[in-house]
Amino acid sequence: MTNEITKSKGSNQIGFTSFMTSNVVQKKVNDILGDEKRGARFISSIVSAVNANPMLKECDNASILSGALLGEALSLSPSPTLGRMYLVPFKDKNRGMVAQFILGYKGYLELAMRSGQYKDINVMEIREGEYKGRDRLTGNPTFEFIEDDDIREEKKIIGYMASFTLTNGFTKTIYKTQKQMEEHAMEYSNGYRSDKKNGTSYTFWSKDFTSMAFKTLLRQLISRWGIMSIELQQAYDGDMAVINDDGSRDYVDNQEDVITFEVQEQPKEVHNLDEIE
Repeated sequence: MTNEITKSKGSNQIGFTSFMTSNVVQKKVNDILGDEKRGARFISSIVSAVNANPMLKECDNASILSGALLGEALSLSPSPTLGRMYLVPFKDKNRGMVAQFILGYKGYLELAMRSGQYKDINVMEIREGEYKGRDRLTGNPTFEFIEDDDIREEKKIIGYMASFTLTNGFTKTIYKTQKQMEEHAMEYSNGYRSDKKNGTSYTFWSKDFTSMAFKTLLRQLISRWGIMSIELQQAYDGDMAVINDDGSRDYVDNQEDVITFEVQEQPKEVHNLDEIE
């Protein structure tokens, strides 16, 4: 089936709508999802998502399908306005335009909540004057938050924190300064380094630094100290990768010659599970 899908897409010689409605692709989708009605809804939603983003239309068809199927397996909507997951166009130096699966920080929050292992999980920016050092016993950072929201919004962002409490009572909090997060983005995202060098704003880091900082902290917090359900493991492994026909992953932002393109819409800021729509 993989070879048939590859042959059917060629080098994107056919449009994505024609690709998705071909007999070979429809059969693959229905076989994977196990339901023709669900398959039809899936195809319709992905075609709509691609039609709404002109850059995605230029991507390798199979990379879009594979990324979308991972999102469907995780029951995460591809709608950029929901902020759970994104299919983001990337220019790969070897393959041309491909679609990369990006898990939004709201996706991490939702999957953690679904697992039933987290009593509470939060992520937020820290304003000037709120960080109070580390607890000598636990090593966790401590904060004193400004109560007045209007006053707080006027304060400069100096860092970011993420924390959880498991249902068994275990708690963990991590904190990164604005400078540390900037260094992280420069080290791990070639696209962001390119943005900074050229004065462009193509990447998620450039467009919405806070949301990417939230996601980075949640990834580190959950993977190092949290309980990862099978869904969380699948999402973590697929995050920021191009999903191939055979299920393997290519992490294209580790290459030198990658140009990134931002999705057209950004989700509103959400800090904790209670705010998930």
